[in-house]
Amino acid sequence: MPSKAAFQRVLSAAVADIAEHGFDSPGRVQFWLDRLREAAEESLVSEHQMDAALRKSLGAAYRRLVERGEIARYHPGVSKFTIQRLTPMMRAELDKRIMSSANLIRMNRRQAIDKTLQRFEGWSTSIPKGGSKATSKTEVKEDVRKALAQLPFVERRVAIDQGHKLTAAISEVVATGGGAIAAKWNSNWRQTNYDYREHHRERDGEIYLLRSSWAVDRGFVKPGRAGWWDDVTKPGEEVNCRCWATWLYTLADLPSDMVTKKGTEAMRAAREAA
Repeated sequence: MPSKAAFQRVLSAAVADIAEHGFDSPGRVQFWLDRLREAAEESLVSEHQMDAALRKSLGAAYRRLVERGEIARYHPGVSKFTIQRLTPMMRAELDKRIMSSANLIRMNRRQAIDKTLQRFEGWSTSIPKGGSKATSKTEVKEDVRKALAQLPFVERRVAIDQGHKLTAAISEVVATGGGAIAAKWNSNWRQTNYDYREHHRERDGEIYLLRSSWAVDRGFVKPGRAGWWDDVTKPGEEVNCRCWATWLYTLADLPSDMVTKKGTEAMRAAREAA
């Protein structure tokens, strides 16, 4: 079982020892660095537990989107059959996202532990031989453990961010497989306390044309003022981005300035045939 109290005891002993003796030898500092690393690693939940928590979190998002059908709200007009047909590819996105999330959390953990040891080593080597009575042990311990203390918050943010990225990736799968021709950007900038990006706010409501689509191949459409979808970062791509795309599938969904003369004629012909 992880024990934060055990790490705190080791840290307290390390700070007390260095404050008493000072930097009298590299060996003393290395002794405590080794013990602190071991205690820090033991204070964290195991990788097995971490993987299980990620699978539970991202799996819940997947079930909500795919099995309960919420992904359809990003794709008005796409049939349930099409979404079901794309299920294997959406499942692959889930597995890929779980793996990348776990790797990111492992990297964050290594960095947090390394930063903890770096802070301790930097402080301990600054204390003169013979120790120092002026040292505030409480302040030193708070400074040293700062990176580890923030780690649970960082890991929660990673899980939330990866959930948004999973949603965006699954939505892209449906858009590609369903034959989308454009995407409308949606931003949460109106939401209270949401730390939005200004350039994402500027994209809100803009419609971007997909470069590879049947409508482009037939010469029915042209880019509007927003341009091409592959020329901008995607919703969820940047860290903690909560924007999303609504996907458009018919010429009638587009502004008139994005439909060519050939496309207008095709729509007229379709209406007459109907």
